[in-house]
Amino acid sequence: MSSPTATNSEPRSGHFTSQRLRLHYSEWGDPAAPPLILQHGGRDHGRSWDDLVPVLLPQWRVIAPDLRGHGDSQWSPDASYGMNDYLFDHAMLFDALEIESATVIGHSLGGNIALRHAAIRPERVEKLVLIEGLGPSPKIYAERMTKPITERLGMWIEQRRRALARQRRVYPTIDEAVARMHGENPHFSPDLARRLTINGTEQVDGGYCFKADPAMAALAPHDVSWEERRILREAIACDTLLIYGAESWASNPVTDGRAADFPRVRTEIIENAGHWAHHDRPGEFVALIRSFL
Repeated sequence: MSSPTATNSEPRSGHFTSQRLRLHYSEWGDPAAPPLILQHGGRDHGRSWDDLVPVLLPQWRVIAPDLRGHGDSQWSPDASYGMNDYLFDHAMLFDALEIESATVIGHSLGGNIALRHAAIRPERVEKLVLIEGLGPSPKIYAERMTKPITERLGMWIEQRRRALARQRRVYPTIDEAVARMHGENPHFSPDLARRLTINGTEQVDGGYCFKADPAMAALAPHDVSWEERRILREAIACDTLLIYGAESWASNPVTDGRAADFPRVRTEIIENAGHWAHHDRPGEFVALIRSFL
């Protein structure tokens, strides 16, 4: 593991190794303060949490890792982006930074990773915040399982073939990349869309590319079963806050029954927010975080 280095008002930047990949993290605050890990979602990056960091300082040592294939972390050479790979990397972050226990906030994919880690290593997680981080809803999962394994494996091969062949799109100007980001979520303010784009792109010949590896687009044909997902939720020992956006495509965990599986849970729905509730309604999100933590 390399030691983090600070530059002006920017976060300290560090790296650790997991499964032979060099993975990046950003860090703010007093290294002696209690650690709080911010785990971003799919096709995102650790610097997407920049607006939340000032709210957490100086009480916390804030750590925002980039998932493999995201941000400034290395791409997997064999395009391994399964949940077990992400879970192992998350566990290695604790080991590399010698974190005995931490509070964790995770969004979407990052929340699903954090949930599984908290279930298998409950002594490592003090409190857990999941922003739409429970994985597919009961309805979506059931629809996927209507297809036989032979069909799902075949679909995965074709999806993976296309994903591996996909080239990153080059945007001639940063403004065009920002427009692409803003088009993904009309709730984003122009300033937020620009900052997310600047931190999430790199300059290449002919313009700018988003950093995320296109090969991660192929979904694994199988994962833990629905019953095993319930067992994982029941194994969460810490206080847990579930946050959902009222306008999101995701399923409300109270009405679909998943919230009831957590031993110590509080669920909050943020109005006028979609899947990125922490970006869409930052004031309401910060109020919830302050109250919970």
